[in-house]
Amino acid sequence: MLESAFFNLFAGLCVLSALGVVTARNTMHSVMFLVFCFFNAAGLFFLLDAEFLGVILILVYVGAVMVLFMFVIMMLEQKKDELKSSVRQYLSLGGVIAVLLLMEFVAAASSGVFVHGAHATAAHLGQQINNTEQIGQVLYTKYLLGFEIAAIILLVALIGAVVLTIRKRKDAKYQNISAQVKVRREDRVRKVRM
Repeated sequence: MLESAFFNLFAGLCVLSALGVVTARNTMHSVMFLVFCFFNAAGLFFLLDAEFLGVILILVYVGAVMVLFMFVIMMLEQKKDELKSSVRQYLSLGGVIAVLLLMEFVAAASSGVFVHGAHATAAHLGQQINNTEQIGQVLYTKYLLGFEIAAIILLVALIGAVVLTIRKRKDAKYQNISAQVKVRREDRVRKVRM
């Protein structure tokens, strides 16, 4: 009983915060709603005895990705007129997608899966089963190729970001370490008679 109450609480707050992400006019408010949504999704993972996934969701998404989103939003100066024109431009396509999603939700809700008593409750694992170990075994055996490909793509993206940001500027001063090491005392110090 208590577990279903917490599930309803976390799921309801997750849906409400997701609606807040979409409907908020201020982009910083959208980011804060998304952080709140991630916390509620982590609570749902905790209810499913997937503590590792819940902690990773909080550490990686809330701790790193959302901070990056905040910095990008604060650095970009978005003009409201351009935003309104882009909304008007894609309004018809967005409306069609929204109607399709609504039809899918109605079809899923009326399929009989969500009838009271028909849904299964999550079985809690025993203390001897470690979900981090289980995730590691599946990730490094069954999905090893996909895991390695994702790691290579992230490494290439990191190297690309570093290469794109490095540029030589003529107005900036740079150190030449090898020239500093090779310097002699006679080249640097000059006696002047006054």
